[in-house]
Amino acid sequence: MRNSTYLKMGLNMLLHSKLRSWLTIIGIVIGIGSVVGILSLGDAMEEQVQSRLAEMDLTLITISPGYTRASSNMPGPGGGGGTTTDVELTDDDITALQGLDGIEYIAGQISGSEPVIYAGENATMTITGVDPQVWQYMTTLETQSGRLLEPSDKYVAVIGSGVATETYDQEIGINQVITINGKSVRVVGILTEEGRGDRSIYMPIDAAVNIIDDAEDDVFDTITVKAKSEDLVDGLMEDIEDKLMISRHIIQEDDRDFSVSASKSMAESVTEMTSSMTLFLGAIAAVSLLVGAVGIANTMFTSVLERTKEIGTMKAIGAKNRDILMIFIFNSAMVGFVGGVLGVILGAFVSTLFPYLGMTMMGGGSDSGLYLSPDLMAFGLILAIVIGVGSGVVPAYRASKLKPVDALRYE
Repeated sequence: MRNSTYLKMGLNMLLHSKLRSWLTIIGIVIGIGSVVGILSLGDAMEEQVQSRLAEMDLTLITISPGYTRASSNMPGPGGGGGTTTDVELTDDDITALQGLDGIEYIAGQISGSEPVIYAGENATMTITGVDPQVWQYMTTLETQSGRLLEPSDKYVAVIGSGVATETYDQEIGINQVITINGKSVRVVGILTEEGRGDRSIYMPIDAAVNIIDDAEDDVFDTITVKAKSEDLVDGLMEDIEDKLMISRHIIQEDDRDFSVSASKSMAESVTEMTSSMTLFLGAIAAVSLLVGAVGIANTMFTSVLERTKEIGTMKAIGAKNRDILMIFIFNSAMVGFVGGVLGVILGAFVSTLFPYLGMTMMGGGSDSGLYLSPDLMAFGLILAIVIGVGSGVVPAYRASKLKPVDALRYE
């Protein structure tokens, strides 16, 4: 027989067992739809993470006061849980590190929440004091209007777009004056909306010391180091730890009072976490595919039993084992194909809902651009056909091995 004959007879078998076949197809539809939908979500998550990471400078290393062994690789004061209030980073630490090879820039930073008044309205905002001599070379933030801080600046500020347009009834423009903790500060730059400092105010550290309560000269909340290249980050982190252990007169590892973290390490951790989450969710969705595969096998075994006499008749008039095998395999492949097509459609529909549900929860929005790639659609369809064929092989083989005499006698 020709392949067209196999296809025609397989289609005929599919159409003449409507209810059972469609119940089986529904299982494949749900499985493929789930896998395709979740993989599309995973792709969107990865794309979103990569776009966020692209905004980060992976050559930056952050030194924070406090240390806990369990979380020393995470950014933030004290490694996220081991801060001690009497531990400080000072200008002496910067001096100790300045001679290390691989450091391009190094600067201290302070921050605090202070009342900010503009046009008679008061709001508490985060004030960050940075070294204006190197900050523009160490930050990835960009301005949509105005400029970044310059070495000669003092009581001036660069503000986030959220501060400029959303915090007060009147928008803050360039050269407008805001009052921070009783001090007049002129706005010289407004950051882009895509930046990470949307709700922050940046100003020279010398002025910030006089504005932020409890701030002291030459005492920092964090010290930021910019490596000359991304490849030097890991080695430089070790050199920084060794140098600070010596300069701070720390002998035992358990006595460490500082943490060193890198944006590169955080980026790698986030990427691994996203991949693991996608794999985990895909594995859960694959369970429904397994159920669908069992359904196809069950349908095919039942179909063989129902058509036993038919098989005997076909063999009696000259059909070969291979013909019977191919007819049933084509039938199971068609079940998988139909289920795959409908499953991809279901996955595409589910994907359109993610921007309003799942993607919103991850900090995205309805414009996150989630869509099914052609490769993912082809993968879903091919997977469904493979499952259909794989599930139908054993029933088809058993059908091909039936003896004509036994098949014709079957009741």
